[in-house]
Amino acid sequence: MAKSKSRIKAHAARSTASMTTAEATVATLLAHGVDTIYALPGVHNDHLFDAMAKAGENLRTVHTRHEQGAAYMALGAALATGKPQVYSVVPGPGLLNSSAALLTAFSMNAPVLALIGQIPQAAIGRGLGHLHEIRDQAGIISRLVGYSARIASPAAAPILVAEAIRAMATGRPGPAALECAMDVWGRKATVSMLPPLSPPEPAVDEFAISEAAKILAAAKNPMIVCGGGAQDASAEVTKLSALLQAPVLGYRRGRGVLDSRDPFSITLPLAHEMWREVDVVIGIGTRLFTQQTVWGLDDNIKVIRIDADPEEPERFRPPAAALIGNAKPILQALLAALARNRQRRNSRKAEMQERQAKVRKRLQKLSPQLAFLEAIRAELPEEGIYVDEVTQIGFVARLAFPAYKPRTFLSPGYQDNLGWGYATALGVQDARRDVPVLAISGDGGFMYTANELATAIRHRIPLVSIVFADGAYGNVRRIQQERYGNRLIASDLANPDFLRFAESFGAAAERARKPDELRAALKRAFKRRDGPSLIEVPVGEFPSPWEFIHMPRVRG
Repeated sequence: MAKSKSRIKAHAARSTASMTTAEATVATLLAHGVDTIYALPGVHNDHLFDAMAKAGENLRTVHTRHEQGAAYMALGAALATGKPQVYSVVPGPGLLNSSAALLTAFSMNAPVLALIGQIPQAAIGRGLGHLHEIRDQAGIISRLVGYSARIASPAAAPILVAEAIRAMATGRPGPAALECAMDVWGRKATVSMLPPLSPPEPAVDEFAISEAAKILAAAKNPMIVCGGGAQDASAEVTKLSALLQAPVLGYRRGRGVLDSRDPFSITLPLAHEMWREVDVVIGIGTRLFTQQTVWGLDDNIKVIRIDADPEEPERFRPPAAALIGNAKPILQALLAALARNRQRRNSRKAEMQERQAKVRKRLQKLSPQLAFLEAIRAELPEEGIYVDEVTQIGFVARLAFPAYKPRTFLSPGYQDNLGWGYATALGVQDARRDVPVLAISGDGGFMYTANELATAIRHRIPLVSIVFADGAYGNVRRIQQERYGNRLIASDLANPDFLRFAESFGAAAERARKPDELRAALKRAFKRRDGPSLIEVPVGEFPSPWEFIHMPRVRG
């Protein structure tokens, strides 16, 4: 805490007031534009919740039925808006219940701030057996986030909250966490309030831009690969693709950066097919994990990396050029450098249209899933947000569901954790009440957070959800059938009547068995804006999508 004290003294105060640690924390959050906290109360955080209540209409508190629901809702709100979102839970079991969502926020580079309670300050680390005590809670938290600290006094609260929020936007974006002892939350003192701290903005490396521009100008078959870090650079990626006549791969986190209606917008099957031809790949806000570890690289392909994290570009192998910082200004500088070259390329539009048609024909093997996805796309408006899940429909959506705008296709990152979808989508819809939001789930994943239907009712969140019910953990069952001699174990499910289940909370519910019935049900559901809707779709076994996802090495 000595470093924290010195930092506090080093910052010029804008105003001072007598307040509790909790009040100083809430005031600082409000000063940073935070207007909602997703939370589940408990004795360790009583003073914090009292401060939240005193904030009145300036701060909404959305309380959930489980700690994972609160954390997933904050994650969804962060993904949908790109802005910091906050959740609060008690220590020990409360922290651990929320940890899967916090881990997912880390893997998805989402700005989620966790406010975690603690046992009395003097007892921390002594193993006395206090309520919710856990050994080395700070150490556990530090492994889940990029920035963490303990608020030890009222004076420390403003600077630590400000630093946490700044840290979430510095370098690789991601979550942060602050813990505070139950007796410290209510401690009162004169506090110096501080203005928000601006994250550092690294200068664009003009030499690296020049090198990257030379490589791209000489490229014959460039490919752009977008990850979550490209979501705020859609206009620039679109211009770069047109200038280079380069296909843009967006898979899961990169979907929607380039409008799916653009023939240069590709997903895994076509990208894999074209990978043999690529001589330059530019990765924007992506690890290029699949390309570098599965599809393969050789000396005939040059790699350009654009990444906010200076440690990322060389993680697998040194790139030909590394551009560190926010994708948007880097791409603007790169486009300017390429424009100076004034090289005109022959149009590849007809070629890409032909390639796309061939891939669509190959994907017809998945026509049962595609028919349902076509029904969804027909009713979900362009600006509507689709929230993916780890389910048979979800796997195909990652290959074939059209995404027209950034932040409208939300899919879990490399954690790919079953059950994240419903509660995350609740946070998306709560933060973006101006647009329809659709959550898809299997019957297995839905039941992870189905209890949050109560939260949707309590806070009138108009989320529409589809449960594709096949009575099994479908992917697990498929693996057991195909690789383990059909020895089925622990993959079958006993389900409730989903309609009666939803209706028992007060939600609207109906059943659709065919794509046209689903489309009609969605049309009705999207018109309801005063509460949640659930549509159950009973399904059988779907065709396997894995040949289009796990594809072999083609280079190196």
